[in-house]
Amino acid sequence: MTNLSASNLQEMQMAKDLSHAKRGIGWGILSGALWGLDGVILGIAGAMAPFTGGASLLAAPLASACLHDGFAGFWLFLYNLFTGRWREYMRVLRTKPGRFVLLGALFGGPIGMSGYLLGINLAGASYALAITAMYPAVGAIVAFFVLKEKIQPRVWVGIALCIIGAITVSYVPPEGNFPYFYLGLALSLLACIGWGTEGVFSAYGMDMVDPPIAIGIREATSFVVYFVAVLPLVAGLVIFFQAFAAVAVIYVALAGLAGGLSYLAWYRTINMTGVARGMAFNITYALWGVFFGWLLTDLQITPTLIVGALIIFIGTVLVTANPKELLKLRNN
Repeated sequence: MTNLSASNLQEMQMAKDLSHAKRGIGWGILSGALWGLDGVILGIAGAMAPFTGGASLLAAPLASACLHDGFAGFWLFLYNLFTGRWREYMRVLRTKPGRFVLLGALFGGPIGMSGYLLGINLAGASYALAITAMYPAVGAIVAFFVLKEKIQPRVWVGIALCIIGAITVSYVPPEGNFPYFYLGLALSLLACIGWGTEGVFSAYGMDMVDPPIAIGIREATSFVVYFVAVLPLVAGLVIFFQAFAAVAVIYVALAGLAGGLSYLAWYRTINMTGVARGMAFNITYALWGVFFGWLLTDLQITPTLIVGALIIFIGTVLVTANPKELLKLRNN
């Protein structure tokens, strides 16, 4: 009778763990969908005043990036305020893990986010999203050189597929006014470098700091650096303040909300399914970006965009985890 009860308890626990992991998959898909939506909304905002007209090639996207990270940081602060975490901000900033988060933010914000927004502006949101989904592959390469981490054959295959996918995506430019399409793709690759490097430096900090606080610090740091150091260099402060009197600011605020929620959903996924699965589900944003681009804009979906995005997705999954392990939900 005792053995039977123990067996029943074990089965009940396994069923509970499996249900927990399945919910985690839902959060992972949601994180990818929200980040894909974030990029498309930013693309829509970028086509509105004051980000158009006489705005320079650099000033408008960088002002948009500053606003985006500012709003994301604001929404995350409200979340941390209502969940009782807000006092952690100052405490964490005085710790070594907190400083690693700050260092990662410099790569992920002014470098990664700038490349991302410039890529959206010059190449289109769906194309930039597809290219930036390769950031885990870039992170693996950075870790190889900086941390001397070995790259397994599976990861090399994934990196090769990401390169093939990027070439496929860029083979046929989109219809419309994109005279700097290939420059936009190159800047999207810069976003990969920024985000991939951010992942290497932030990994330590994220392990030691409550994720909502770490993300909030990351977004706030990015906003401050943009506002104090980047926008004055490109004459972007005028556009920044003009945006508050325009409809476009509503779109950027919504994009910041989607981005902040995407981060929260991503870390909940990691907690429920593991890091590898969480990242694999998050990078579905490459596909969600194509979907939302088709749904909300006049994007003309080309076969090369679909095939290239799928190849990049498969390649990135190979980089982040063994596909067989992704399916073993019981082993968390």
